[in-house]
Amino acid sequence: MLTSKQHELLCFIHHKLEETGVSPSFEEMKEALDLKSKSGIHRLINALEERQFIRRLPNRARALEVIKLPEGMDAAKGAVASIPSKMPMPHIPIAANDVIEIPLHGRIAAGVPIEALEGHTMLSVPSALLGSGEHYALEVAGDSMLEAGILDGDFALIQRTEVARDGQIVVALIEDSEATLKYFHREGHKVRLDPANSAYQPQVYDASQVQIQGKLAGLIRRYN
Repeated sequence: MLTSKQHELLCFIHHKLEETGVSPSFEEMKEALDLKSKSGIHRLINALEERQFIRRLPNRARALEVIKLPEGMDAAKGAVASIPSKMPMPHIPIAANDVIEIPLHGRIAAGVPIEALEGHTMLSVPSALLGSGEHYALEVAGDSMLEAGILDGDFALIQRTEVARDGQIVVALIEDSEATLKYFHREGHKVRLDPANSAYQPQVYDASQVQIQGKLAGLIRRYN
């Protein structure tokens, strides 16, 4: 049994998701329910979550999913209706414009394998920049990919993978010691890692010396 405010908030979240595909902000929820502070919204959200009407999407800021509606609530209008108990629940949308937190593994630098960069720092990234799969971020060090628009201090968003196609920008681990961000090319039993800066030379290795640890999925740059 929901309180009137819990029911009102659940309806508001559901209709906002249906209309826009985006979870309402705490400010929007506060105004919609005519509450004086966001702390009241936090309490209502927690209560709805405990009663399993909503859930917070993992690693995402400001993203809620409605997983069930009150018995007898019309999904389209939020009104009480006579709905058979065996009727399947209506499609409930999930927020599309949210933020995901991914691990930030530090600066990608010679002599440091990716595993050594593992840490607890997280980077908030718009989900639209990422595709499927698992991702992590690296802070770029140096100018070897300058002509690809990847600058020193940028955050490279990397999709974890052990395979790559010719011409893709990858994180390559060389002889289990040196991690580098380069264009990937196969040449028979060799692998060529190309910089995007005419001041640097391509690097050629036996294929057995190179392990792909991910491919570039996106880029974030801060101006400050």
